[in-house]
Amino acid sequence: MTAYDDAAAPGPAPRSRPGAEPSHDFSAAEHEAMRAALEAARRGIRGANPVVGAVILSAAGEILHVGHHRGAGTPHAEADALRLAREAGTPLEDTTMVVSLEPCNHTGRTGPCSRAILDAGVPRVIYAVADGTDTARGGGAFLAAHGVDVRQGLLAREAHDLNDRWFIAQHDARPFVTLKLAQTIDGRVAAADGTSQWITGAPARDQGHALRTRVDAILVGGGTLRADDPTLTARDAGGEPLARQPLRAVMSTRPVPADAKVRRGVVDRAPREDTEREAPGDTGTDHGEVVCADRGHDGRFIHLTTHDPAEALQHLRERGVSHVLVEGGPTVSAAFLAADLVDELWLYQAPLILGDGAASVASLGIGTLAAASSWRGDPVRHPADLARPGHEEATDQMEAISRVGVDGRWHLRPAGPVPDAP
Repeated sequence: MTAYDDAAAPGPAPRSRPGAEPSHDFSAAEHEAMRAALEAARRGIRGANPVVGAVILSAAGEILHVGHHRGAGTPHAEADALRLAREAGTPLEDTTMVVSLEPCNHTGRTGPCSRAILDAGVPRVIYAVADGTDTARGGGAFLAAHGVDVRQGLLAREAHDLNDRWFIAQHDARPFVTLKLAQTIDGRVAAADGTSQWITGAPARDQGHALRTRVDAILVGGGTLRADDPTLTARDAGGEPLARQPLRAVMSTRPVPADAKVRRGVVDRAPREDTEREAPGDTGTDHGEVVCADRGHDGRFIHLTTHDPAEALQHLRERGVSHVLVEGGPTVSAAFLAADLVDELWLYQAPLILGDGAASVASLGIGTLAAASSWRGDPVRHPADLARPGHEEATDQMEAISRVGVDGRWHLRPAGPVPDAP
């Protein structure tokens, strides 16, 4: 075992080269290793923790072992790669650890990766981007202070894009918010008689279900609850419930009926021990009347008795939620939009016109075009987000605007105020 202090001793900080890729400071083999680490990271579970990949590279530039993080409570990517090295009997005294995110420097459900790397005797570390969280930051400085050659900045932009939602959530100190809308050409989500199933076709609905598998919580309002009685569960391509279920949240000051499907969740499937441990929502305390004490049949339901989306997000964050999917209805969608709390918008539009019925978004109080909420097309950075487990997409990149079956699909990010006319 290598001796070290709990805190990083005075010493050199990691050499920083943010955004400098490709760079002569990194070899072709190191570039290849980082690309392999990023590809491995994509196999991880998106949620409260970032997806991370790690590669052990030989002095000759050969990729020896590739690890990745499989979700909260499981070994981190660096520990996974080190495990593979131990099992194979690989000597590490002249290797380089190449990792997509700065090694963590804290003890949570697993030990600090910085210490694991030091203990293993790895002499060189390259990471793409720094971990800015207060609890985990400092792994690079810790390693550098204990004699490890540490460099950062290799493929930093790609690494940041891979976890852009997580970085935004950490920066804003609230969950990243994805809003999904499914509407007709004229912006309706239901006909005048209240019928709404189904406006979009099966391929679009399948993508909507895929989004559920990538988030920590799904949130709807009381109107959607009463009109549709949704289950808000995540299922694979065959319709089977997944072991890891998102938190099901209802934001409404009205009571949730005792027989509502959202209370039940997946009660016919016993969760694995590690699934219980990793699920956001299993810790925290109730806060007066804002959070209902009833957790549902499976402990994955929460009733947020508030109309304030910022307050709702704060309580979700306290329960470990890093990414929430808002599925409506019109009033809740408008509340998040009016509060400027939507980070990402998936808009599905069916080739239908109703002319009457409920609008997809309630009034935002916008009286003039200059005050309109403006959005920009954003290429799909993570195509796997749109593939349900067991039905993965083959493409590496998808356009911001595309066709899904007979429906149109827009992937949008906030663009700021509408510019003045020339």
